[in-house]
Amino acid sequence: MSDNVQRAPIILYTDGAALGNPGKGGYGLILMSGPHKKEMKAGFRLTTNNRMELLAVIIGLESLKQEGHPVTVYSDSKYVVDAVEKGWVFGWEKKGYAQKKNPDLWSRFLRIYRKHQVKLVWVKGHADNPWNNRCDELSVEAAKQGPWAVDLVYEQLVQSGQA
Repeated sequence: MSDNVQRAPIILYTDGAALGNPGKGGYGLILMSGPHKKEMKAGFRLTTNNRMELLAVIIGLESLKQEGHPVTVYSDSKYVVDAVEKGWVFGWEKKGYAQKKNPDLWSRFLRIYRKHQVKLVWVKGHADNPWNNRCDELSVEAAKQGPWAVDLVYEQLVQSGQA
């Protein structure tokens, strides 16, 4: 496909939750493009809120079938939005994520981030944004109800005393 082909803009709303933080967690997301809307969620038996916030963005971007889309990601996570929009994550990557949390997810994020035209926008959580509120509902439902997947990297850190 030609590089100058217009791609439909995609809107991605995301949220993550962890009950107890760390504890059971989940993410929720809504993908929208034109008249199309898709909701996704998943729960994990032991994780953190920040891991779920970041994983929601990753899963949303990874679920896109074609590369090169303009994607606007709305998140209430300053951790995720500021790390990207202020450029911090690119410095972390250059330094091998030394002393940074969640390097497994940040490197996975950057792989998929670079395949699209992504802009992250911070939205106030638990406010008047119906899409953000729905993502919050999805993430909390996933955390509470399961089924719970294993966040293997995080659980290994816990077992080794590094979390």
